[in-house]
Amino acid sequence: MPGITREEVAHLARLARLELKGEELDHFATQLDDIIGAVARVSEVADQDVPPTSHPLPLTNVMRPDTVRPSLTPEAALSGAPAQEQQRFKVPQILGEE
Repeated sequence: MPGITREEVAHLARLARLELKGEELDHFATQLDDIIGAVARVSEVADQDVPPTSHPLPLTNVMRPDTVRPSLTPEAALSGAPAQEQQRFKVPQILGEE
C-alpha cells in the first residue's frame, strides 16, 4: 500500500483551510499513513461471523415513565425571587431587545 504523500496532506489541509509548514506536512503524512495502516489491520482481523457493533455491551433504556406529580405553585416557586412580573422571574435585559 503506497503511503500518504506530502501533496495529499497539503491538499487535505487546503480543504480544511489549514496552513501547514513543510515539516508539519511531512509529520502529518507519516501520522496519517500510520493511522490508515492500523485501520487496514483491523479490517483484516474482522471476520464474517462478527456482527458490526456500535457498542461492546448491549444498551438498555433506563428512563422512567412520565408521571404527573404535584409541583410547586407559582407563588411558592417565586417566593425567593429578587424580582418577579406576571408570575414569572424578572431578569435584567441582556440583548437590547424589547
